[in-house]
Amino acid sequence: MQSVTASLRYIAPPDQPVVYNASTAGANAQLDINVPFDDRRVDVFNARELAPTPSLEREGFSLVNHNTAVDDFYALADQLADYEEELRQLVLAATGGKQLMVFDHTHRSDSAQIRGQQQTREATALIHNDYTESSAHKRLGEILGAEVLDEYKDKRFMIVNLWRSINGTVMRSPLACCDAQTVVEDNVIAAERRTADRIGELELVTYRADQRWYFYPQLRFDEALLIKTYDSQPGGAAKRAIHTAFEDATAPLNAPPRESMESRMLVLF
Repeated sequence: MQSVTASLRYIAPPDQPVVYNASTAGANAQLDINVPFDDRRVDVFNARELAPTPSLEREGFSLVNHNTAVDDFYALADQLADYEEELRQLVLAATGGKQLMVFDHTHRSDSAQIRGQQQTREATALIHNDYTESSAHKRLGEILGAEVLDEYKDKRFMIVNLWRSINGTVMRSPLACCDAQTVVEDNVIAAERRTADRIGELELVTYRADQRWYFYPQLRFDEALLIKTYDSQPGGAAKRAIHTAFEDATAPLNAPPRESMESRMLVLF
């Protein structure tokens, strides 16, 4: 199977509570964390060659076709309702869920110039997962109301990201996802996530040699990557897919900057 060897950024095993200060949008957007990084050379395999193809239930991520009607993602407000209906239909079909709420859209670029012009955030080159057990349930309560939290102690819900290019094919800073079947809970570290107006949690990761990483080379504008970031009842299936941006050394020297958007969705079963 084809692969590229890349430097992926873990955190060193922490000796203190981990605090992650999220970036603000703009040219100088960058993450800030209170523990040392642990950069490792890792083989990242071509997920397009996997058989059977990766799934949300098994690996925690999957590739879908997505022919959107949106023609300008920087003016998404003009077509927001239509785009979110596209997402609703696509993700309910992919997950088998009964209800879906879209609650966030985040634009990113690995170009400081584009970030400055469009006030977007950086491509996050740190292995992470967006939610912990605690922060996922907190988000559920914020969206549906705190009174439903007891109800969902025994019901399944999921948080899914749809990650896509918003300008051409992704050549630089692609997204790598780790097969959830190769992730051991001892390597997953809950971290406090701070922004100017919110304190939450996310998961960061320490290195383990048998973690297996994949990416979709040259992700097209008519494709999208679904990433499971929380599942309340995974059973034997994937609970989440840890993921990160990385530098692909095989990308052409004149490759255009990555411009992407992730949309976060709550799926109810």
